[in-house]
Amino acid sequence: MVQFAQAQFTLDGEFRPRTEYRNGFGGIIPDAADPGFGISTRIRLNTGYSTENYKFYVSLQDVMVWGGENRQILPYDQNNSFAVFQAWADIKLGEGFSTKLGRQVISYDDQRIFGGLDWAQQGRNHDAAILKYNKGKFLLDVGLAFNQDYSNPTGFQSTSTAYGTTGYFSYKTMQYAYLKQSWDSFSGSLLLLNNGFQKYEADGVTPDGVNSIQTLGTHLDYKSGDFGAALNAFTQMGDTVDGAYLLGLEFTYKASAKVGLGAGMELISGNDTTTADSEAFFPLYGTNHKFNGFMDYFYVGNHANNVGLFDIHVSANFKLNETSSLMVKALNFSGEQELASGEKSLGTELDLVYSKAFKGYALKIGYSHMFASDGMYELKGVTEAAAADVQNWAWAMLVIKPKFLN
Repeated sequence: MVQFAQAQFTLDGEFRPRTEYRNGFGGIIPDAADPGFGISTRIRLNTGYSTENYKFYVSLQDVMVWGGENRQILPYDQNNSFAVFQAWADIKLGEGFSTKLGRQVISYDDQRIFGGLDWAQQGRNHDAAILKYNKGKFLLDVGLAFNQDYSNPTGFQSTSTAYGTTGYFSYKTMQYAYLKQSWDSFSGSLLLLNNGFQKYEADGVTPDGVNSIQTLGTHLDYKSGDFGAALNAFTQMGDTVDGAYLLGLEFTYKASAKVGLGAGMELISGNDTTTADSEAFFPLYGTNHKFNGFMDYFYVGNHANNVGLFDIHVSANFKLNETSSLMVKALNFSGEQELASGEKSLGTELDLVYSKAFKGYALKIGYSHMFASDGMYELKGVTEAAAADVQNWAWAMLVIKPKFLN
């Protein structure tokens, strides 16, 4: 009874419908194709239980496209309606140590390599065990994961984790160490990550070890008054990758109480087709929608083992009043490597996002426009003559997060 009295129980939810008009989202749309229009919804029910010795958390999730499912309940759970987005326990071990076990979001720094991918309705999670140490302004996480698809009486089965373009998102094994030290105006972190992707024999069925890829790098963050700067520097190597790298630099400046400015660049190595290994870097489990334009032309289930990217961008955030703001961002894209034609220039993207907070809920409205150059048409495999004259994307999203118990 004493433990129950000292425990804290929380119950909250999320209702997030999003309407989208897609006319070139994720790639060049041909003129002969019709734009896409639809509404998706994410629903989450989250419950947490916290005591002096441990925390327990479960998040149930349903993601639906309006009209895209049989709305009658089918026998034997054929709808596959619900999923467990998170289910973990965080156990205190003493002296600053704890361990977090189960299905969980792994997110660090600016989410370039590890992120929760909250923009995507399904989000991103990992089934992992993490040993954590946190003392003062220093923290250390050591994480382990080993993935199987299902079990049966004869053993555990593993399918669909072969190394390849989509294999980046479905690793077989993962081990990492993340260290971070913070000071008054500066922080620095170091990430050491190893992933193993399932290999198969020539029959394509019999497992035969793993292909490994290592990602090593740092994130540095500096803030002083109205000025801020951040640096990402990562490299990748492994059985099929050699000398891949990502360099990113961001500057922010608060020009006034109502205007924030930003500028930055990101250079991501591409593949040199004259060599046996790939030199193309891939930001593995980050919130990639946050980077390289909101239209998701790069590294959102695409652009792996390709020409890389050089992204230069500027942005401005305007506080319109106490409850609303407008973000404007312009990005210019080029390949790090040349395309087959020798072209590097890919185009320019413009992103606009309006945010409005109400009592108990929020509304976000966005518009993006791609001004493609010759290289983008070549990269995406659609000729300029066959492409639609306008490549754009618009969306509106309602976010309600009720707190039932706390």
